[in-house]
Amino acid sequence: MKFKKALVTSLLACMLPAAVMAKDLQVGVSMALFDDNFLTILRTAMQKEMTKDGVQGQVEDAKGDVSQQLQQIQNFIGQGVDAIIVNPVDTNAVKPLMDAAQKAGVPLIFVNRKPAGELTDKMAYVGSDSELAGRLQMEALAKAMNGKGNVAILMGDLANESTRDRTKGVEAVVAKYPGIKVVQKQTAKFTRNDAVDVVSNWMTAGDDIQAIASNNDEMAIGALQALGKNPNHILIAGVDGTPDALQMLKNGKMVATVFQDAKGQGEGAVQTAVKLAKGEKVEKVINIPYQLITKDNMAQFESRNQK
Repeated sequence: MKFKKALVTSLLACMLPAAVMAKDLQVGVSMALFDDNFLTILRTAMQKEMTKDGVQGQVEDAKGDVSQQLQQIQNFIGQGVDAIIVNPVDTNAVKPLMDAAQKAGVPLIFVNRKPAGELTDKMAYVGSDSELAGRLQMEALAKAMNGKGNVAILMGDLANESTRDRTKGVEAVVAKYPGIKVVQKQTAKFTRNDAVDVVSNWMTAGDDIQAIASNNDEMAIGALQALGKNPNHILIAGVDGTPDALQMLKNGKMVATVFQDAKGQGEGAVQTAVKLAKGEKVEKVINIPYQLITKDNMAQFESRNQK
């Protein structure tokens, strides 16, 4: 009788669809910080995908602290999770995270911020090409500037790959226009408040600026706040395609933003985690394309990147 019962249980397990089997999966998620508009949208997308797939998820806030993020990874491993998703605080300081996951044999998926390190077995990156975002942004500004004038670059967190690559993309486009010059380049750490301070200082110093290329939408909005009524009509462009930025586009206060697909990244990260946890092979890099948003095409993006 025991044998028959065991046989029936075994057969039922074989007949269960993959979606049901995924319900047993435990995934730990460590976000660089919760207090960021785009990362909040990304986090929500991951949580919705985990709920949809029946995955048990634990989401932690590293609060911009590298050591705290490592501690979270170690805790996830100690709890016996099947996979870990990380939005790294510092893309140059990911080796300890990789070493811990690799030693434990736990799949590690980086999302949104590309790690500066070679991805080994059971590792993947789900995100977008940050240099392309900078190029798309600056091409839109160059067009609005009629190919001439001074541009300032608001940089994000200097420890972040996206800061370096988006800035690189902006500078690559500027190099193609003899009439455009970068006259300021300063970090505002991806935050609205810091951007207010940086741009206010530029204005107080009397810097001659016709356009500002911001590494993200939050800093672009901070720049607009610093400019007030923007009497000099300084052109602004951001990156992310957040609801706040789309409103600025609609009101004619921003020239462009670049859509970064939080939903696509979030869903892709969870789906990749599930596949790796089940022993399936995945691409090392899963690219989620960027798209330029202007006032002309913004309607098709208004329902996306919602919290």
